[in-house]
Amino acid sequence: MLFEVWAPRVGEVALHVQGRPPVAMRREAGGWWRAEAPAAPGDRYGFALDSGPPLPDPRGRRLPEGPDGLSAVTDLAGFAWRHPWPGRGLPGAVLYELHVGTFTREGTLDAAVGRLPRLADLGVTHVELMPVCPFPGRHGWGYDGVAPWAVHEPYGGPAALQRFVDAAHGLGLGVVLDVVHNHLGPSGNRLPEFGPYFTERHHTPWGAAVNLDGPESAEVRAYFVGSALAFLRDYRLDGLRLDAVHALVDESTPHFLAELSAAVDALATETGRPLFLVAESDQNDPRTTSPRERGGHGLHAQWSDDFHHALHATLTGESQGYYADFGKAPLTALARTLSGGFFHDGGYSAFRGREHGSPLDRAATPTRRLLGYAQTHDQIGNRALGDRLAALAGPARAALAAALVLCGPFTPMLFMGEEWGATTPWQYFTDHPDPALAEAVRAGRRREFGAHGWAEEEIPDPQDPATRDRSCLAWPPEDAPAPPLLDWHRRLIAIRHAHLPADLRLADVSVDHDEEAGWLVLHAGPLTTAVNVSPDAEAVAPLGPGSFAPLAGTHPLSAPDVAGRLLLPPESAAVLLRADAATSTG
Repeated sequence: MLFEVWAPRVGEVALHVQGRPPVAMRREAGGWWRAEAPAAPGDRYGFALDSGPPLPDPRGRRLPEGPDGLSAVTDLAGFAWRHPWPGRGLPGAVLYELHVGTFTREGTLDAAVGRLPRLADLGVTHVELMPVCPFPGRHGWGYDGVAPWAVHEPYGGPAALQRFVDAAHGLGLGVVLDVVHNHLGPSGNRLPEFGPYFTERHHTPWGAAVNLDGPESAEVRAYFVGSALAFLRDYRLDGLRLDAVHALVDESTPHFLAELSAAVDALATETGRPLFLVAESDQNDPRTTSPRERGGHGLHAQWSDDFHHALHATLTGESQGYYADFGKAPLTALARTLSGGFFHDGGYSAFRGREHGSPLDRAATPTRRLLGYAQTHDQIGNRALGDRLAALAGPARAALAAALVLCGPFTPMLFMGEEWGATTPWQYFTDHPDPALAEAVRAGRRREFGAHGWAEEEIPDPQDPATRDRSCLAWPPEDAPAPPLLDWHRRLIAIRHAHLPADLRLADVSVDHDEEAGWLVLHAGPLTTAVNVSPDAEAVAPLGPGSFAPLAGTHPLSAPDVAGRLLLPPESAAVLLRADAATSTG
């Protein structure tokens, strides 16, 4: 078996394979070291640099003992796939974000498989897994992973991820994986011992930036591109969500993101399956999803935090922190984000204290390039107590959020449990074995929220196992009547699939609203969604010219009057179909 590793700045490398004497590796061009040795799946192995202790393979696919142990030989090609999968692309998608460690009490991929039929019945098209790469300890969010080619062993390791994807495909569900290329975790990161994977030329909130544009950066870029392609190819994933791409600092040409998107598009052609990349970015930069031939990075979609912030401010009244930009006139902000994509578009951001963002081309931009959501792991878990929208604003307002997300123009995404109005918190939790790091994380969390007026004792201890346990979903019993919100979500998703075109453009979207009266009317292609966020008054919302057929409502629906006005009870939503609109599916 061939073993290889990139270590350009060391003088010698020895290969250690379980039960065999070390083998001196031969140095080859470009800083690569290679050696042949007999090995079987499951055998532990590692590389000793300059007579040091054996370290896990930076490209290792399995770490049975975690980041501090050796790698294990893994035969991913030997998996017996049961379900042929032609792939499921982004057009017409409804995503469902879940965290393996809290989706079930067991916290494993195999346990999560048992819940997939419920998601298929709900009507979602793709499951989006939060990061599954290894990190220290058993429980955590996964954004402090340190082995970007491997799968966290407590989740079940590589074989469990293949079983999960295969089961999802058998139910017609695509699978998207959240990957972190912008940093590695603070404990167990051995990459700097192998080579210049990081640079002090740029800094991120997590420290030195990944070396994407400095000396010897070509191999670093190839390392992360290769990891992305390996997950897409070997696990038959349908897409990747890229964490915080604004922290991928790259002053070279082409930008790393353009290189990655080109490689993914080439793999899609090679495999004959649609593959896509979704970026998380706070830059409001149209280049992120603009085609490469037009100077963009060519990613297929990006999260729209502006839409989330405007919706959240509208439904909760919160205006602190980054909600300051949206809280003064939240319905106006919501109308603008729904019709134009970004709220600022180069305007002034009070939260940032500067101009921010650039406008999207409304005529050319497909609405599917923006993801719309009312809740995500970030927007719940980064709150002091991890409280969800249904707990903050109540089920009635959660239903309004669902109407605007699922019948709105953007690719919708739900966070696990949102569909039935879960009120269990989703809190920040860690399991760092290093006591000093554990205390630093605990103290930092309390200091962060103490600055915003929270008492120290109110902030959950990330290291306390009870914090993770509180964050596990409490699933409704299958033999009990479906919660009203669950039926509402199922109906809205069915309406979206039946009527909303997959090729909608921003120019096909318009919004009317009245900030004082509390109503908003969204026209997205043939669908019209009207909401009244006022808790104490009925609203008369003008629908505009044409005739409309009611499809669904949180309250009994009355037909629009002869002037095209719709009577909306307090805290209500209605979805209507323009009578002359042809039915089309996504």
